[in-house]
Amino acid sequence: MKLKSKQVEISSVGTVLLERSRRAKRISVSIRPFKGVRVAVPYGVSFESALKFARSKAGWINKHRVKMAQLELKARDLSRVQPIDRTAARKVLVNRLDYLAGKYGFTYNRVFIRNQKTRWGSCSTKNNINLNVNLVRLPAELIDYTILHELVHTRVKNHSSNFWDQMDRLLGDAKKVDKKLRAYEFLLI
Repeated sequence: MKLKSKQVEISSVGTVLLERSRRAKRISVSIRPFKGVRVAVPYGVSFESALKFARSKAGWINKHRVKMAQLELKARDLSRVQPIDRTAARKVLVNRLDYLAGKYGFTYNRVFIRNQKTRWGSCSTKNNINLNVNLVRLPAELIDYTILHELVHTRVKNHSSNFWDQMDRLLGDAKKVDKKLRAYEFLLI
């Protein structure tokens, strides 16, 4: 039986998790706050090849580890902030969702407000919209962007050029706003 994961030490990088992934089509490196460096290894690729790949990405890993350390510090500071009133957050987010859906002619099935760790929102194939409770910590422009992003997914289920064209019609330069949203990723931890 093949190992599903293996922790290795790489000089100048530190501990790296090599992990088999059915979803991976190629070897990839990711870094998550508080979780460290992970190398996704597709089936059919040896851990030795993945280790060699990780060593070749040592510069990129170290550069992004600094960013992750900063996000971890922000997250620790945030843990001392007042907790979110989930009932109030739900009211704010659902009201805004209903307003934007009505204004732009979107329909959705159900809405769920959750404390998601990796995303601001999502839209299911049944047009159920999930919104992250931490959205209420963002500027209004980014809340609207996220809600509109999920509403557009009720019509376009992927991030094709058609999706981004629709986003641009609603917001102007949607990718510029998307970039602003990335500055708040530390709230997802």
